[in-house]
Amino acid sequence: MSLKHQITEDMKAAMRAKDAERLGTLRLLLAAIKQREVDERIELDDAGVVAVLEKLLKQRRDSISAYQQAGRDDLAAREQAEAAVLQGYLPARLDADAIAAAVQDIVATVAAELGRAPTAADLGKLMGLAKTRLAGQADMAQVSAAVKAALAT
Repeated sequence: MSLKHQITEDMKAAMRAKDAERLGTLRLLLAAIKQREVDERIELDDAGVVAVLEKLLKQRRDSISAYQQAGRDDLAAREQAEAAVLQGYLPARLDADAIAAAVQDIVATVAAELGRAPTAADLGKLMGLAKTRLAGQADMAQVSAAVKAALAT
């Protein structure tokens, strides 16, 4: 069963259970998926749905920090509840050790292509490869930090 289909089925279950908060979040997610499909004139696969999920989660994290700085804990709590629902649809995340190992593999691959050790000027190439390999599996901020640490050594 595709991720999009699973989200639709969960939305129906939330309707039956009269779970208004979960239902609202799932409707928001399906609307974002549909909007991207309409804009790009494509049918999203699971990777595309994960990209939409990550974008929505990043928006929630930014909103949570802004609301907390403004002292609006009620709004921050609502955003955290939405983030928790969205987080449930992401694939299992890699831990820091697995990210570091993947980054070392990526650095070795790029070094073999270039015929030399990558430098800070090759950061874009490394991050591009890391994004394709680790999309949906790791937080890109952590990946970026691991790539920069690998370049510093």
